[in-house]
Amino acid sequence: MRTRTRPIFSKTKKVATVALAALLFTSACSLVHKQVTTEKLLTPLSEANASDLISVVNKLVGVRSIRGRVDIQFEDTSFATSGIAEKYRTADGSILIERPGKVYLAIQGPLAIDIAQMTSDGEHFRIAVLKGDEKYRRFVKGTNNAVYPKLDMDGAPDAAADKKVKSSSEAKTVNALSNLRPQHLTEALLISPIDGKASGVLYAQSEFFESEKDPVKSDSNKRVVRGYYLLDELQPGTGNAARLLRRFWFDRVGGIRLARLQSFDEKGVLINDVTYGPLVKFGAQGEGPQMPAVISLTRPQDHYKISITYQAPESLVLDHEYPADVFVLTNKWNLTEVDLDAKKTNPPQK
Repeated sequence: MRTRTRPIFSKTKKVATVALAALLFTSACSLVHKQVTTEKLLTPLSEANASDLISVVNKLVGVRSIRGRVDIQFEDTSFATSGIAEKYRTADGSILIERPGKVYLAIQGPLAIDIAQMTSDGEHFRIAVLKGDEKYRRFVKGTNNAVYPKLDMDGAPDAAADKKVKSSSEAKTVNALSNLRPQHLTEALLISPIDGKASGVLYAQSEFFESEKDPVKSDSNKRVVRGYYLLDELQPGTGNAARLLRRFWFDRVGGIRLARLQSFDEKGVLINDVTYGPLVKFGAQGEGPQMPAVISLTRPQDHYKISITYQAPESLVLDHEYPADVFVLTNKWNLTEVDLDAKKTNPPQK
């Protein structure tokens, strides 16, 4: 007589299966209920349409001229691809800007001694570098809409001397100032208006969210998410193509404010990237228009960033008209002249 035996592992297998299912269920419940820290979305977010955004920009273009004292911070971003930038000491300065595209800027060091002066009359720019050893001083001039290679210091006779010059803080400062283009400041500080009815130009609105450092806790690594409206200024081209001219960024947190302005060339390359601080009252007794008191301009192709902060917005002189010769710097110091147009026409012989 045969006796049928049941596998001794069947009951054990069943128990194990039940236990595994219970474990998976428990784990799943734990995952569902586990709290994680994420970046906080700043609120409230204001609503606006394209017409509203255009109005916000055009409220900033009523000022015809501004004159006053500023703090200037220059940053050389030539090595930005390696995560390095050279930031120069904040300097005092006086600035005079007038539409369309006119500027006079004097940068000063200790004891109110001029480090550099520069002007643009809307067509040509001139820069006088006054600080440092005689061989570093120069008077640079060129045309606003021309493209020039970065201007370097005169080479030294040997590699060792060249290394010594390039490591000199004075030489670096001179190089930085020589490559600054004053007309770029007027484009940043005096925004061109938006003509919403202009023929041949289109505007497209979109929404965007960006992760940023917490403005309240700037000394920590905490980040938040800020909501923006983007307004793209487009010029239709041939076929179905269009060229992006400018992109306006509007901060939506607690209101609508122009926070950033980017400009692009005919190939779509970013040439200007301007950020604007909060609005404050300009002019005597705070009765003038509301304007940003802190403006930072980055020129990615020219490898520099310059930040302008108006020292006392309430003391700025607004809407005066100035003689044309104020914006044409003359070489009264008899500095060595560098004509960038001449260098471009007559390149050095190899």
